[in-house]
Amino acid sequence: MELNKVVSVASVIEEADARKVAEKHGYVLEIRHRGEGAQPVKKVEKNTDDDPALLAQRPPVVCVLGHVDHGKTTLLDYFRKTNVVSGEAGGITQHIGAYSVKYQGEKPEYKGRTVTFLDTPGHAAFAKMRERGASVTDIAVLVVAADDGFMPQTEEALKFAQKHASAIVCAVNKVDAKGANIDRVKQQMQQRGITPEDWGGETITNPVSALKGTGMNELLESILLQAEILDLKANPKCAAHGVVIESQMETGRGPTATVIVQKGTLKPGDSFVCGETWCKVRALMDERGGRLQNSSPGTPALVLGWDAVPAPGTKFQTVKNDREAREQAEEAALAGRKAAEAQQQAPNTGARPGMTDLERLMAALAQDKEKILRVLLKADVNGTLEALEGCLREIKSTKVRLDIVGGSVGPITQSDVQLAEAAKSIIVGFDTKIENGVQAHLKRTGVRIVTHDIIYELITLVKEAMAELLDPEVRENKLGGAEVRAVFPLGKEHKVAGCMVTEGLVRRQAKARLVRKGQIIHQGPVETLRRFKDDASEVKAGFECGIKLGGYDEYQPGDIIEVVEMLQVRPSL
Repeated sequence: MELNKVVSVASVIEEADARKVAEKHGYVLEIRHRGEGAQPVKKVEKNTDDDPALLAQRPPVVCVLGHVDHGKTTLLDYFRKTNVVSGEAGGITQHIGAYSVKYQGEKPEYKGRTVTFLDTPGHAAFAKMRERGASVTDIAVLVVAADDGFMPQTEEALKFAQKHASAIVCAVNKVDAKGANIDRVKQQMQQRGITPEDWGGETITNPVSALKGTGMNELLESILLQAEILDLKANPKCAAHGVVIESQMETGRGPTATVIVQKGTLKPGDSFVCGETWCKVRALMDERGGRLQNSSPGTPALVLGWDAVPAPGTKFQTVKNDREAREQAEEAALAGRKAAEAQQQAPNTGARPGMTDLERLMAALAQDKEKILRVLLKADVNGTLEALEGCLREIKSTKVRLDIVGGSVGPITQSDVQLAEAAKSIIVGFDTKIENGVQAHLKRTGVRIVTHDIIYELITLVKEAMAELLDPEVRENKLGGAEVRAVFPLGKEHKVAGCMVTEGLVRRQAKARLVRKGQIIHQGPVETLRRFKDDASEVKAGFECGIKLGGYDEYQPGDIIEVVEMLQVRPSL
């Protein structure tokens, strides 16, 4: 009653209300349901890993974000002195790359300092990969082209940066391009709440030309200045923790993954657990393929020695030995399988609770008639597999349903073809190779493979494959018309209409209809078509001809004969 609820002594009250009443009287109410034992109180151990005395300075992790084709990868190329853009299909980045860059400028306080860069794709299909890249970063570099200004993915990238990164540095790229307007970009920044420093705000803004190298050292100095303000530190001597940035299946190496260590130091021989996978580190490599002795906080490394390809974005933690890592990964996998089984419903036949047997049968029959394109996905790395799956799930169609039967990374193998044959699906491959011997297997099984190395081109190919399942639409196309001017006898029983072709053309054996005073009197093929006494295959507008329709003889002057053809049109989704 203290909570303004009308209840009697025997009323059942809500758990939340019971807790509130107990709190008012100075008690903490512990509620247990039947079958539950008392929950053991976990002893909270004091975390000594983050003891300020053990912390050391670490490199900042910087995420380069921005609209597609605004020069993110070109900007990184300048720092890394390589050319990745020319190697990217269609000139767009389709993976997350992690690179360590050393400061080469003249300021003595930054000598020897390194910065870890993440290059994320700008294309709309890779939103999840961008968000994952932004979520592990300290500083976000927002690249805006001076000639284009803010674009849709720039807006999206800004939201990611504001949500995940501690600080934002804006790089206004292409300042030497035709139509470049830095003031307009700064005005757009002010409108979005990230006012530039020189306009009285807090966002460091650097005009740069990634292609020519103008202002690039100043940009790196701005990043290191932000890192100093953020005071980025981590304990390098505790058990290594970190996050998987990207993962793939490599020929000759097996599963590999690019990781960023967030605290601790990762060394060859270490064992760690990462979600449902585990790893005993066989080797650590840098972005150029060189061996690393260890990977300290904030440093990216390619890790070899996984039992399976890990999911990107998953956090890892080192354990005592590989046996413990294996056990923990198996426990996580078992828990994941149980959760998936619990969520999995009965086969989706369109049935609902409370339906009669007849309604269930009709729903199942309706689904059997439904057009379904089943696809098995293959991609070069896990991040693009995730992006591809996300894009395909966004294809909306009321005519064809898209069903993803599975997906994995690596080349297309014979076992993939066997799985696709069993599932009656096509194989959709993104930037993957086809193993030797698979082509012969494809001919034998009839499985179709659709591959491309640019994601939006691949989406278009899948949409075309979906449209191919639809029955062609039949449309009527008017070929021409003729007016009956006179009626002539043909033998003893039949008559022929003497006509003037008024529009288009009249073709023999084409479908025709006789219209009299706006009413369709007869429909049938053009059985006979003559010019004077000669048979003709077609007669064009402005010429006279004799027409006899199949199964009809009662022509009258003034009748109109309309000639049409039926076209099969490929349907759209």
